[in-house]
Amino acid sequence: MTSSNIQVVLVNPSHPGNIGAVARAMKNMGLRQLVLVDPRKFPDPEAEWRAASALDIIQAARVVQSLDEAIADSQFVVGTSARERRIPWPVQDARVAANRIVQRSSTDRVSILFGREDSGLNNDELRRCNLHCHIPTHPDYESLNLSMAVQIVCYEIRMAELEGKLLQEQDAHWENEFATSEDMEYFYKHLEETLVDLEFLNPAAPRQLMTRLRRLYSRVRLDEMEVQILRGILKETRRVVRENKDK
Repeated sequence: MTSSNIQVVLVNPSHPGNIGAVARAMKNMGLRQLVLVDPRKFPDPEAEWRAASALDIIQAARVVQSLDEAIADSQFVVGTSARERRIPWPVQDARVAANRIVQRSSTDRVSILFGREDSGLNNDELRRCNLHCHIPTHPDYESLNLSMAVQIVCYEIRMAELEGKLLQEQDAHWENEFATSEDMEYFYKHLEETLVDLEFLNPAAPRQLMTRLRRLYSRVRLDEMEVQILRGILKETRRVVRENKDK
């Protein structure tokens, strides 16, 4: 994703506090270009204090008088909408739309439009869009605050950008080497012997206990230190069991 190719456009925002909260939501997720179309009250101190550490986005926000001016150089325009339209239009949920946005932003200038706090985008504005983005809220309470809607869409864009990277980065920076297959086999043998000592496992009728325990530990990747800790616990457990038997 090229974040410099993505701009968030707020159409006629009425509350300066929402503008500040939007700036904060954007910066959390790595987006920095904010465009305000005919805001009712901006600049305003409330927008600044609500922005917190995203004051730079507020200060760099571009203020225009019309949507035409806001999206004049955009090549892909996404409009957020909570309403169904009489004429079908390409519409996707925020997660799928975010993937489209990330793909397009690698080569095209993208605008994401958010409408008025009380009525959203009107039909004429939605007709300017290549795609409509819908956030599927629960039917019991469908209303979303403007900054909440922006946060959701920006989060999905961030996750689309990071797809497949989070686990790789986690593994790459793990503090210890992961346990080898041989280490794990020694651990399972040690575990089985301890369970027999505890009379929790009957070697004559083991059923599927060890298989299930293997499955349990296989769901996570134990590192060398974790295996050593577990084997230390097993060693101490066997010592205590033997001492009690000798009494």
